[in-house]
Amino acid sequence: MGEYISIKTPDGEFRAYVARPEAARAPAVVVIQEIFGVNQVMRDITDGLAGQGYLAICPDLFWRIEPGIDITDQSEAEWKRAFELFNAFDVDAGVKDIQATIQVIRADAGSTGKVGAVGFCLGGALAFLTATRTDADAAVSYYGVGIENRLAEADKLTRPLMLHIAEEDQFVPKDAQAMILQALKNHVGVEIHTYPGRDHAFARPGGEHYHEADAMLAGGRSLQFFERTLG
Repeated sequence: MGEYISIKTPDGEFRAYVARPEAARAPAVVVIQEIFGVNQVMRDITDGLAGQGYLAICPDLFWRIEPGIDITDQSEAEWKRAFELFNAFDVDAGVKDIQATIQVIRADAGSTGKVGAVGFCLGGALAFLTATRTDADAAVSYYGVGIENRLAEADKLTRPLMLHIAEEDQFVPKDAQAMILQALKNHVGVEIHTYPGRDHAFARPGGEHYHEADAMLAGGRSLQFFERTLG
């Protein structure tokens, strides 16, 4: 069971869910939310990373719209609300909030000073921007939506980045995937994995398109990546 802490910014403060490992000091990982807020799925991912030996933190990036969003993908009304939040979200401000989170967790007494990030859906695009705009040591992006519109930032990539792309992603069309692969496939420090037959959010437990085997495969690749980059 984790705890909540407050993170202060020039614009105000927001909460973040923190899960601590058994070790007194460990590398940290920022978990970047989907469009459903810091919900049970995100808290479970954060807790799972702590179980793997990481100091994990999941910031409430929707706080500027409405603090404490915690919804699921299980009803039409929740999906409607999630897309309203997605459309109202300020990406640039969100990346600044991720940087603020990185600074806080890096300075935590339980941190070794190394900080990675992993994001899903909206958070997958934010993980790409975390790699281009923040001082995170490494980032992992799961089925990031809209990365193809941000590829001009690829020349700012100086830290390791891993992308997991679902080949049948309804929110990332084939042409968008081709643009991403073309722009990043030969980029030093970028590792890309594609998943044939998988749709968006294949790694979200309980989701319509959850695929256990490929979720486990992607998760194992992500953990090995963090072992290499944050150790």
